[in-house]
Amino acid sequence: MTVRFRVRGLGGSRPGGGAGGSSGRGAADVAGQVCSELAVDLPDEDLGEYLYDCIDLYRMGSKPRCEEVEYLGMVQDAIDRIEGGE
Repeated sequence: MTVRFRVRGLGGSRPGGGAGGSSGRGAADVAGQVCSELAVDLPDEDLGEYLYDCIDLYRMGSKPRCEEVEYLGMVQDAIDRIEGGE
């Protein structure tokens, strides 16, 4: 099974002319890798098509507080990694 995610605002190239992370990977490759790792870490979650939606549409209080903080932190970290080309 292939898991695909889109991150809003993720273009084909990074500012400064680079096309991906330091290893020369493209933005789509970075996004795919990060989202795959997130899906493994959160196997019971329906992450949807856009990672931003996981945060924007999340209803506070729908999980126990410690799980909520961990979930939202992991999703935000994945978004930050994708935007940073890591």
